[in-house]
Amino acid sequence: MVNVRVPTILRSYTSGAAEVGCEPGTLREVITSLEAAYPGIGGRLLDDGGKLRRFVNVYVNEEDVRFAGGLDAFVPEGAHVSIIPAVAGGA
Repeated sequence: MVNVRVPTILRSYTSGAAEVGCEPGTLREVITSLEAAYPGIGGRLLDDGGKLRRFVNVYVNEEDVRFAGGLDAFVPEGAHVSIIPAVAGGA
């Protein structure tokens, strides 16, 4: 299995679960699996064109997928996927 860490803002889709499991595959396949198990979560991660939303950061084993193949990045058995919403602010 792949362990997916779900940020607080998306836990309403996972019935409050902070971590959920998925089968290994590409990141696109992992997100498709998440959407099948937790309807609506995929729309929060992907835009209408099927690309990662620009305010969502995804890491596979601490590596930013934007620099490791994007949605085609392979997520191996035992990997940890972290979904991190972008944070903005300042003074």
